[in-house]
Amino acid sequence: MTEKVIHDPLHGSIRIGGVFLDILSRHEMQRLHNVKQLGMANAVFPGANHTRLEHSLGVYHLAGRMADALDLNREDSDHIRAAALLHDVCHLPFSHNLSELYENRTGTDHMELARALIKGTIPTHRERDGDILGKEGTVSELLEKNGLSSDLICDLIARPRSRTEGLDAFMSSGRKQSFFSSKDHLHQIIHGPVDADQMDYLLRDAHYTGVAHGSIDIERLMTQMKVHNNTIVLKRGGIVAAEGLMVSRALMYSSVYFNKTVRIAEMMLSKSVELSSVDLGTLHVMDDADLRNTLLEQRGKQSEIMRSLIYRKLYKKAFSAYSADLDEDQINKIVRYSGYEDKKRLESEIADETGVGYEDVIVDIPSKSTLLSSVKIGKTDVSILYDGRVRPITRISPLSKALQSRDTFDWAVMVSSPKEHTEKVRKAAVSILNL
Repeated sequence: MTEKVIHDPLHGSIRIGGVFLDILSRHEMQRLHNVKQLGMANAVFPGANHTRLEHSLGVYHLAGRMADALDLNREDSDHIRAAALLHDVCHLPFSHNLSELYENRTGTDHMELARALIKGTIPTHRERDGDILGKEGTVSELLEKNGLSSDLICDLIARPRSRTEGLDAFMSSGRKQSFFSSKDHLHQIIHGPVDADQMDYLLRDAHYTGVAHGSIDIERLMTQMKVHNNTIVLKRGGIVAAEGLMVSRALMYSSVYFNKTVRIAEMMLSKSVELSSVDLGTLHVMDDADLRNTLLEQRGKQSEIMRSLIYRKLYKKAFSAYSADLDEDQINKIVRYSGYEDKKRLESEIADETGVGYEDVIVDIPSKSTLLSSVKIGKTDVSILYDGRVRPITRISPLSKALQSRDTFDWAVMVSSPKEHTEKVRKAAVSILNL
């Protein structure tokens, strides 16, 4: 079996061979070499130029370590490693920035897109590259030829329904452990309270942004995890390490992922694509450079916004309202605009009232569930095997319970515009939202 050693700045030497090396060599994966992990975050954190491919390799490595720690059989281990390597294969250019626009316009979500790309039911490369890539089979065919089920791998990449209620709801309902599917522990290696995906992105993003919040005791977590009734739990000795992961996630969300300037840059990119004639159905085969050049080649405001992003001429915050300062009625007023089309309507209303162009108004509002829910940070219900019983960590650790109620956004609404329009836009936003 051909094997290669890839040197990673976080995990050291990552060995990859056989079908996994074949997957890595696929053009669908190699596109991720040119898709930044953090999208527009380098506008604030200049070192944040790492890619989705680096992250995918890291998740593959950690998922393999988790499979070994949990003593999975060879078949399950191979499937989870393949799923880990492929879990971001369908990511759009500039990472998550365009997901809301894409899903609204196409009606296709991230998970459906991954399945279609692996199965080859949608184009897997740009038309221009057909001469060098057109004769390759599908990823699904590669997997099946090597004894791996592409259906199972696609299911592992998709977020499992069995976790939608959370362990806390499960424990309080009095239902038996049969609530968990027979393969739920495999899902949880990719999508779980302590999973390979978040362990890698927290470490990697902290490393490249220079933000000192991504420290995670991976070694401790690996030694303390086990499968109990088809779900991954941590033994009592893993509580402190789990708390550390949760602290890291909470601080990275507030300082990096939802940094206000980063969000403004991301929303500017989304506005540029929204105004453009780009065929959104082809975004999954484009990389960052493809999309950037396509926008630059077009005339009009979409090109101007893209050029402004390149030279860091960013919109400025005109108005924001903070969740902690708002009462229930005020939150409900903002919730009316939390859907994608509703935000676009609010942008139009503000533009009409001020006389500025629609393209010069950007509204950023968290989802309705984020605004109304008391559970702010996802993936906090880490399962702890405590005195022979499985309990959610939030019932054992006061720190974990506090983190569960921490806002990921510290604002409920933020409106931005070019600097010369900020005062007019602020007045219009206050008037329309009646805040």
